[in-house]
Amino acid sequence: MALLSGRFRDPRSTEYDFISSIIVRCPGCAKAARVVPAPEDSDPAVRMLFRPRRLVCRGCGLSRVWSGRRVTLSRGTAQPATDPYFGLPLWLQVEPRPGWLWAYNLDHLDLIRRFVQASLRERAPWYGTGPNMTLVARLPAWIKRAKNRDEVLRAVSQIHTSLIAA
Repeated sequence: MALLSGRFRDPRSTEYDFISSIIVRCPGCAKAARVVPAPEDSDPAVRMLFRPRRLVCRGCGLSRVWSGRRVTLSRGTAQPATDPYFGLPLWLQVEPRPGWLWAYNLDHLDLIRRFVQASLRERAPWYGTGPNMTLVARLPAWIKRAKNRDEVLRAVSQIHTSLIAA
């Protein structure tokens, strides 16, 4: 059984809080690569979501720049997740029995781990429905269920280990 850590308070994070650095599978060498904001871009008029991004791989030296206008955020857990810019598979994902568990980066994965591990989960005041839902509110029901706690925590551990091994 998982070690329960007590209380979790929803920090009101959204997906947008975790897309500044995304860990993906490099199309050149299949190792872990990062999608980060392009350093030469400093136009404050452009929303963070649509600022140019750079794909950088330390394994093979691959570097690509994205400056498109279309961003596709992953939805649901029925299929593997991809990054919103280049459409590359996320590195931090695994398919436990109910569906895919994925995270953009280690901070995102840690938020999921803390939520699942907690025995008391406090919602944000605007937890409800609609476009203002927090990331925790948008988690699939199978991740939120206490009966799946051990399986989800094993999957989180497996994802974390995959990054260390990379």
